[in-house]
Amino acid sequence: MNPGGSVKDRAALFFIELAEERGLIKPGATIVEGTAGNTGIGLAHICRAKGYKCVIYMPDSFSPAKMETLRHLGAELHPVPVVPYTNPENFNHQARRHAESLENAYWTNQFDNLDSRQTHIESTGPEIWTQLSGKVDAFTCAGGTGGTWAGVTRYLKSVNPNIKSYITEPPGSCLYPYVKSNFKSLETVGTSFTEGVGQARVTANVAMDIELVDDAFLIPDEETIVMLYRLVDEEGMYVGGTSALNVVGATKAAMTVPLGSNIVTVIADSTHKYAEKVFSKSFLKERGLYDVIPDHLKKYASLD
Repeated sequence: MNPGGSVKDRAALFFIELAEERGLIKPGATIVEGTAGNTGIGLAHICRAKGYKCVIYMPDSFSPAKMETLRHLGAELHPVPVVPYTNPENFNHQARRHAESLENAYWTNQFDNLDSRQTHIESTGPEIWTQLSGKVDAFTCAGGTGGTWAGVTRYLKSVNPNIKSYITEPPGSCLYPYVKSNFKSLETVGTSFTEGVGQARVTANVAMDIELVDDAFLIPDEETIVMLYRLVDEEGMYVGGTSALNVVGATKAAMTVPLGSNIVTVIADSTHKYAEKVFSKSFLKERGLYDVIPDHLKKYASLD
C-alpha cells in the first residue's frame, strides 16, 4: 500500500528527508538515482510532493511499465544499455556522474547508502516485531541493494538473537555462493527474469550485516514463476517476480524451524509492472519457463 507501489518507498523517503536534515540539498534540488525502477518511482513521487527535480538512470531491458510510471511522475528518465558494475557506463556510475555535474544535486546511491539499511532498522523491523507481538522465528528476502534484508535482520536479531535470517537469491547472484563459501567466493552463474535482485557484488548495505546470515537459498526461475502463478490462483495475490522469489524462500525457511513457527518475508511490489513479461506466453517460452507452469495455471499466460 506504499504510494509508489513498492517497499522501496520507505528508503526513498529516508534518503530525501535525511539529505534535507543534513543540509545536503536546498529547495529546487535535483535528486538522481540509478535504479531497477522501484526506488526511482518512490523518489519521483516524493520529489513531486516536495518540489525537487528527479533524474533516473535504469537498464533499458527492464520493465517498460516502470519507465512509463517514471515519466508520468515527471522524472527525467535515461534508459541505458545493460553493462556490468565494473563498466564505467553502468547505470549507477552514470547516475553518479550526472549528480556530480550539477549544483544542488544529490545522488541517493541506494546500493551503498547506509541510510537504506537504517530505514528498515527504524521502521520495517519494529513494525514486524510489533505486529507479530514478538512471535518471529525466521526472516528471509532477496538481497538486491541489501537495505531491506540487512536492516530488518539487524533489528530482529537485536531484539532476539535466536531469530533465523536467510538470504533468498535468484540465479546470477553472488550472495548465494558468498554465504555458502563462508564469504570467500563471489562466482556467479546464470541469469534471472527477476529485476533489481541477484547482484554480482556485495553492496555496502549487505556488508554491514552479512555476518548475521544463517544460510542462503538459491531459487531457480522455474520455482519462482510457478509460485507467482500459484499466488494469483490460490491466494489472490498479484505479485512481482521478486515477491514470488521471496515466498519460495519463505517455504525453504519453514523447513528449518519447528511446526507452528512464524516466517516473515517481503512482498516487494505487484505484477502490474511486469505483466507483459510474466503473463506473456512467448516471453515465458523464450526463457524456458512456460512448460514448468502446471497445466491448470497456464490460462493466466494469456499475453502474446
